[in-house]
Amino acid sequence: MTFLDFFSGIGGFRRGFELCGMRCAGHCEIDRHADRSYRAIHDVKEDEWYAADIRTVRPADLPRADLWAGGFPCQDISVAGRQRGLDGARSSLFFEVVRLLKGQGPEDRPTWIVLENVKNLLSVHKGWDFAAVLDTLASLGYHIEYGLLNSKYFGPPQNRERVYVVA
Repeated sequence: MTFLDFFSGIGGFRRGFELCGMRCAGHCEIDRHADRSYRAIHDVKEDEWYAADIRTVRPADLPRADLWAGGFPCQDISVAGRQRGLDGARSSLFFEVVRLLKGQGPEDRPTWIVLENVKNLLSVHKGWDFAAVLDTLASLGYHIEYGLLNSKYFGPPQNRERVYVVA
């Protein structure tokens, strides 16, 4: 399987998917320091697709991939922030993924979508933002499963709850 790594940070999704035998077709990361780390950590092939800013990506620019993954920005969702939710400048970038999905023909869309965000995604704006995420993906024809997982149960030495959405 191939995947695209959106909001890639330093490549947590990439590491996990590659350990499962998948191949990265490209990544997108706006933070130049995170991208520099990503490239130092991972074996980024010269022919892999790359974009810095998801807002400038055209659907036609994307390589075909079986799966799209991303931990879209959480700053507007986190309890540490102002909780603007999906209306915030950063967390609204979820809708850029949606724009790119809609720009693909149904036959060219990825079979799988895997998204990650902070626990508060479930409750920001009384849960309406999470409902919007689920409804938006369902309207594109995806069946959705989600769960709240804590990394401390999966190996890393950290206590970190995250919502995972698999569509």
